[in-house]
Amino acid sequence: MQIGMIGLGKMGSNMSRRLMKAGHHCVAFRRQRHAPRSAGEEGATAVGSLAEVVKTLGEKPRAVWLMLPPAGSPKRRLGHLGVLLEPDDHLSSDGGNSFYKDDIRRAKKVGEKGICYASIVARPAASGVSSVAIA
Repeated sequence: MQIGMIGLGKMGSNMSRRLMKAGHHCVAFRRQRHAPRSAGEEGATAVGSLAEVVKTLGEKPRAVWLMLPPAGSPKRRLGHLGVLLEPDDHLSSDGGNSFYKDDIRRAKKVGEKGICYASIVARPAASGVSSVAIA
């Protein structure tokens, strides 16, 4: 399986390593210039833009995993990722502890295009259980 990994901080890098160790191929993107090279040295295909992630994944349906900081500018700027993906592609925003209402909004937006969006988000709940937003 191929997966696009966007965000190669501590969590994203470790997830990529684990996926590759299990035999999967990662297409990796990080905004900082030094990170793609280091990801490539570890076996991932390092690319320099979101468009390259989608193009390099090639075969449909494509899977893209976002490992970005909690809500804020990095996630807001990735709104156009929904433009690059196509129906039946999969987009997962996991591990970033996004505000659940933002994830519900994103799920609806890309869901209208036929993209499957899944996110496990920390949501205030009496049971303490996180919720899942899937479109």
